[in-house]
Amino acid sequence: MFEFNEKQLWRARAGQTAKEYGQYLKYIFNGHLVIVLVFLLGTAAYYYQAWLKTIPNDFPVALIMSFILTLFVTNSPTYTFLKDADRIFLIAVETKMKKYFLQSMMVSFVIQGYVLVIILAALMPLYAQVHGGDFSQFWYLLIVLLISKGANLLIRWHIQYYVNVRYHYIDTVVRFLINLAILYLLFADSSPLFILALLLIMAFLLIYFQKATSNKGVKWEYLIEQDEKRLASFYRFANMFTEVPKLRNRIKRRRFLDVLFNRVPYAKEKVFTHLYWRTYVRAGDYFGLTIRLTAISGIFIFFLSFGPGQVFISVLFVFLTGLQLLPLWNAYDNKLWITIYPVESSYREKSFKQIMASILGSQGIILSLIIASKGDWMYALISFIVNVVFIIFFVLFYINKKVKNG
Repeated sequence: MFEFNEKQLWRARAGQTAKEYGQYLKYIFNGHLVIVLVFLLGTAAYYYQAWLKTIPNDFPVALIMSFILTLFVTNSPTYTFLKDADRIFLIAVETKMKKYFLQSMMVSFVIQGYVLVIILAALMPLYAQVHGGDFSQFWYLLIVLLISKGANLLIRWHIQYYVNVRYHYIDTVVRFLINLAILYLLFADSSPLFILALLLIMAFLLIYFQKATSNKGVKWEYLIEQDEKRLASFYRFANMFTEVPKLRNRIKRRRFLDVLFNRVPYAKEKVFTHLYWRTYVRAGDYFGLTIRLTAISGIFIFFLSFGPGQVFISVLFVFLTGLQLLPLWNAYDNKLWITIYPVESSYREKSFKQIMASILGSQGIILSLIIASKGDWMYALISFIVNVVFIIFFVLFYINKKVKNG
């Protein structure tokens, strides 16, 4: 007779996932990319240290650090390693899955806690610069961060029991505000009693949701969907370096962006222009990724007063956006119907390069305008020129290599 073993299932799923990630990571961190990353990190560290020497004593360190870390503390998913078929085969043994989900939460806490350690370590020179070079508070800051992360992870787990997504949104907003208040008081060197009071409020929320969801069942569809989204994001990233057969695109209608391709004429040489624009706007997360990277780089540039560092951040994020959008070229590789089009293959390459140049060029202009909005007109002009030169090189040479290999 078959006996369900949750420990064996968890080891198998976690091991399988780790093996799959490792299989693609060896392609990602290989060759020239490692050299580029080392160079970029070294350059970023140099400009970071140079910028730290220029910040005044009244620089809003507490606000900036608390906002950045609040984003990572609030985002607290549980990696369950569930698969689509589990909604059918595991629902019968849901009551025996407690240890499975507990182990998943522990692994999630370790991974996300490690990310917090790295971010805090990267921000500590900024904190120490305003606090007279004092690094002694690191462990105190880290302990509060990890306690907050643990509470957020547990609360987020109990929120998944609610079917109504309105509760999910409300929970995210409430936790974000509480986390922001905790971390702001933490980095502003406020009394530990105020921080403790807010942590107690978080604990109260945890106890409340534990009791409120004690009789609710696991929402298998939601958990599976979240794991599939995370895996799909990794696949899209890995697809920049090697072919990923399991990559599946999610289609989302964005009617307000039809203007991007409504003005493209219906001509034979514009067939792939239509296809690639529609894929960029609707399929996968290409458009959302562009917006996120532009927003992140814009925030960095806005708060960065070191001119050369602004130019560097601008070009760096244009490069990162270009790398992330390269899989768009392979979007129709497995679509046999495009092979029957009476269209020359050169039109496809030309359309792809034009679209990439348009997207990266728009991003470069936006980032240059952000620099100009601070009154740094010279560095804004330099940023624009450097971005134009880089985009020309990226489109004509780097993409050309990708197209030939693809």
